[in-house]
This record gives sequence, structure tokens and C-alpha cells, in this order.
Amino acid sequence: MSFNPTIFKAYDVRGVFPGEIDEAIARAIGVGFAAYLTPRRIAVGRDMRLSSPALAAAFIDGVASQGVDVVDYGMIATDMLYYAVAADGLDGGAEITASHNPKQYNGMKMVRREAFPLSGEAGITADIALLLAGGKG
Repeated sequence: MSFNPTIFKAYDVRGVFPGEIDEAIARAIGVGFAAYLTPRRIAVGRDMRLSSPALAAAFIDGVASQGVDVVDYGMIATDMLYYAVAADGLDGGAEITASHNPKQYNGMKMVRREAFPLSGEAGITADIALLLAGGKG
């Protein structure tokens, strides 16, 4: 799969939809997320962007294809998703959002158990991007 590695930022994945991030990329990131964390059960939420339902469904399909159970919280604020991951004892989660960026952007913020963020220093760039490129994280 070809992808633009610059979508991997310090604390999230973000790019213009559908040119830089689309359903295929979201699904692949879901697969990479599952391979990196090896979770049993995760949370997924999304913001109000028009592209968010499709990206959330693709991400969910990716993690589910790896045997991960998903709790889909639907439209939910990022901090609420983080709370749900910790409070419900889930192994991780992803919020489909580009935060404060303009509407043509979308992406995702990912966390591990207890809502600890995956960042450039904690898996997002090095491991998940490597998995997307066909290597091993």
C-alpha cells in the first residue's frame, strides 16, 4: 500500500480527505494498530466531519479483521473517548478526528490501555507506519 508518511504527526495521524487519508489508509492503520498493540477490546469514536463515519467504519474493519472486539461509541468528543478507554478497562482506542483543523482534513488520535497516547515517541510513527509499509513493527 502506498501512503504519505507525513500524515503521521507527533500526536496523531492527519491529512486531507480523501487525497492523503481515505478509507483504505484508515483500514490499514486499524490493522497496524491491532498488530502493534495486540488488544482484545478497543473503543472507537468520531467527530462530526462528513468523512468521519466512513473512516471510522474502515478503521473498525481493519482492527476487527485482526480479531479485535470494538466498542463503537459513535459521535463522541475525544476526551470522552479517552475517559471511556480508561473507565471501561479497554486495551486502547481511536478517535477519528482532525481536531481543530479545517473540514477538508481528517485523521485519528490513538491511545493504548489507560488512555496513554500513542505518539511519535510511543509507536505512532515508527511502528504503525512501518507496518503500513509492509515491515514488522
